Amino acid sequence: MRVLGIETSCDETSAAIVEERDDDLRPWLVRSNVVASQVDIHRAWGGIVPELSARQHIRDICGVVERALEDAGPVAAGTPPYDVIAVTQGPGLVGSLLVGLSFAKSLAWSRNVPFVPVHHLAGHIESLVLEGGEMPVPAVVLVVSGGHTSLYRVPARGVYERLGRTRDDAAGEAYDKVAKLLGLGYPGGPVIDRLAAEGNERAVALPRTRLTHPDRNAPDLPGHHDFSFSGLKTSVARYVAQRRTALGLSADAPLPEGDVRDLCASFQRVVAGTLLDALFDAARDAGARSVGIAGGVSANSRLRRDALARGAAAGLPVFVPALSLSTDNAAMIAAAGLRAFRAGARGEWSVNADASLPLRPV
Repeated sequence: MRVLGIETSCDETSAAIVEERDDDLRPWLVRSNVVASQVDIHRAWGGIVPELSARQHIRDICGVVERALEDAGPVAAGTPPYDVIAVTQGPGLVGSLLVGLSFAKSLAWSRNVPFVPVHHLAGHIESLVLEGGEMPVPAVVLVVSGGHTSLYRVPARGVYERLGRTRDDAAGEAYDKVAKLLGLGYPGGPVIDRLAAEGNERAVALPRTRLTHPDRNAPDLPGHHDFSFSGLKTSVARYVAQRRTALGLSADAPLPEGDVRDLCASFQRVVAGTLLDALFDAARDAGARSVGIAGGVSANSRLRRDALARGAAAGLPVFVPALSLSTDNAAMIAAAGLRAFRAGARGEWSVNADASLPLRPV
């Protein structure tokens, strides 16, 4: 069975063909995975502009889907190029989501094939399976990207139970805001990661927030697996202001390069430590047999390195996606869609985009 995946939740237009295989080690094969990024468009604005994002998806989606079908290679005579369409329903930017969902529904109707609406975070979780094979369950997965920082317990394949979430800024948002504060441009994650490798991670003392009380907006969650990065971001801003004063610089002057490298390294150490403390604490509490890290921030070199080291020390296999599958892409949506399709999920023609779609336990 072949699945056509379509992803337009934010600022990447993506289409992919994923094929189901009779292979326990790698049950799904990525035949193609085309991504048209809008980073250069939004960089000039210092962040994502929703209206520009939706308009660019409209321009790109036909060509991206056509390229994905071409890259997937020919199929046998009389065989359709795909059997199911999987598309992101939410969460994300509603205008962007509507482009992909409307396209997928129209294509499904015209080709007389079923379609499956997919939760974006389920796609990130299933991206781990595309490269590493099935995770031993129960598993605990950290989903950490531009707008999301959440912990999920996976008691069985295709079942996702949220254990914790960020109460304010996501880790990726904190990276972007700190990069903007330091004049490093957008997106912030890659440039901070690069500069951190050249800095002293102990040069700047920054706080690490550890929450112990329940979130009043999510009374069903205990709270001690939640995250908060707004305080860290504020501490960085205060340090930058104090450092400028100490050096006799103006309020908007750039810090010396050495200071920037040290601050990036110190900031990254705290973020990675906070994320991994929560991940492995949750894994211990849940009796997990494996852990995973998914989403765009999973590409961070410090986070990957420390996760593998902690996993080895704890005797837990650590699953991380290939770099090409860490950011938003349609292969992960196709994988999650195929998982849902095999469980009986089918999309109704009335289904609509949902910018704040919850990932509910199955």
